[in-house]
Amino acid sequence: MTPPNHALDVRRTLRYLRIAVTSRCNLRCIYCRPPKGPAPGEPEGTEGQDLLTRDEIVRFVRLAVECGIHKVRVTGGEPLLRDDILDLVRDLAATPGLSDLGLTTNGTLLAPLAPKLRAAGLRRINIGLSALTPEVYHRVTRVGSAEDALAGLGAALDAGFDPVKVNVVVMRGVNDGEIAALAALTRDAPTQVRFVEYMPFRTSEPPETSGLADAAGGAQAARVVAAEEILARLRQLGDLSPLPARRGAAASRCYRIAGHKGTVGVIAPHSAPFCHACNRVRLTADGRLRSCLIEGGEQDILPLLRRGMDRETMQRLLEAAAAAKPARHHGSFRGRMHQIGG
Repeated sequence: MTPPNHALDVRRTLRYLRIAVTSRCNLRCIYCRPPKGPAPGEPEGTEGQDLLTRDEIVRFVRLAVECGIHKVRVTGGEPLLRDDILDLVRDLAATPGLSDLGLTTNGTLLAPLAPKLRAAGLRRINIGLSALTPEVYHRVTRVGSAEDALAGLGAALDAGFDPVKVNVVVMRGVNDGEIAALAALTRDAPTQVRFVEYMPFRTSEPPETSGLADAAGGAQAARVVAAEEILARLRQLGDLSPLPARRGAAASRCYRIAGHKGTVGVIAPHSAPFCHACNRVRLTADGRLRSCLIEGGEQDILPLLRRGMDRETMQRLLEAAAAAKPARHHGSFRGRMHQIGG
């Protein structure tokens, strides 16, 4: 049995590791990538890359689990673009002491892979879905098909994933008109649809590149739809019953709409930050250990990993990551979303 990781009590205990296994993606969402070419920080001539090998990822996870991590989520980019994703999931699922393995995907490539991922040992899946209306979906993603994403969602449910969560980043004037339709996905299926406040971000990209300025030049902050407004719109669909908070789920508040099989949730990083309860650390696609999604605090661990990292080194890295976590973020994202995976 892995001993408890008391050393991480410097600020808080880290239990949840999110790994971006690629920065490549088959979509170009307006809050993540430019319309064409490499994203900021990517080499010219590339549109994402896989820097971490499967063996490096598996070794990192095994060391992290020995040091107290028990929940891992595979993200991207789009993780299903990796040719070895099934082998990677199978190897991670076999990690001694790992109790929770999930994956976040945009769903467009999921339909044929869902049963294979389930057989490989994956148990949880989150699907990013910005809209059901094809025109709105295309406005957010620029490419891709809402129909493909919905096929992925159906395949995940058929494969027996539990839970299947749908994440919706809500942006005023972009896709906030889709809230009711997306919430309706919970009527007949045990899906959890989580509406996430859009986080403004600090970037050197001009508005026309980021895709989030409207015809009047609206600022990013004006795109935020606060959690309370989202809840008010959900209440128009029926009585909302709050559900007991699940241990370790500080990020979301969950509810059931009367008569629905599934649930809805609201995540409010902008209006109600949950920094005090955050137990997450992220490994980016380019091998940086990041303490906080929004504020940063990165350590480049790729050289250490390739020289042969041991448990003692991992312990020190996690302690430093825990100590670097801010008491509260300051309201806008700084970083490379395509490298981090949210």
